Amino acid sequence: MQRFSSSGGGRTEGIVLRSRPLGEADLIVEYLTRDFGIQSAFAKSPRKIKSRFGGSLEPFTLARISLLGKEEARLPRLTQSDIIRPFQTLREDLKCFLLLSELAELTLKLLPERAPEGEAFRLMLWALEQLETGRECAGPFIPLVFKIRLLSIAGYAPALKGCVKCRKPSTRYFPLDGALICEACKKGTGFMELSPPMLKFYEGLSLWPLEKVMRIKPSGRLLLELKNFIEAHIKDGISVWTRTSRFREG
Repeated sequence: MQRFSSSGGGRTEGIVLRSRPLGEADLIVEYLTRDFGIQSAFAKSPRKIKSRFGGSLEPFTLARISLLGKEEARLPRLTQSDIIRPFQTLREDLKCFLLLSELAELTLKLLPERAPEGEAFRLMLWALEQLETGRECAGPFIPLVFKIRLLSIAGYAPALKGCVKCRKPSTRYFPLDGALICEACKKGTGFMELSPPMLKFYEGLSLWPLEKVMRIKPSGRLLLELKNFIEAHIKDGISVWTRTSRFREG
């Protein structure tokens, strides 16, 4: 695993998740990197017309980057950024752009900064490649797979191995508890009844290799149940809301 060097530098591959202005010409760029996890960087004057960084700081661009700063520095300086894959067509499609913006925002909310997590990087790159190839931005399948895997990576996956209290079989999911709880252990309403096929499907999407996942052709009914379940878990189970998802729903 690569670390910032003792001389104060680091090189890695990064996917631009978001950037925000700093002053008149500078940017703070937030990356999901292969070696350092979520990493923010200071980019000097990229908003000037003759900036050498050019389009490498556009959202969802995969670039090879160099960072200058001590290992404990929260905001190292971006000294080099070379485009590996621009994913430009995804930015030009409004549905794709909004979908990826939601996934990027969710990633930034769930993963801590500077916690190396190569699996999350590979997952985001997989989603970008699949969307660019298949252009299925209107469908729920790829974002559902992404969210399921990201929740697991970040430690926020729902507890679905039977009742969380007594371990007996149950299909009653309580979003506010983030878990299955049987009727004997918890009375009342406020739960979702999950079908056994959906629970089995969820488990498969959590564990199967991504290459195998893309060969699956689930029914619309199964996808809708899974979508409603995942959305309830994110919003109520772990209390995470994204501005982009609200915009898309509106």
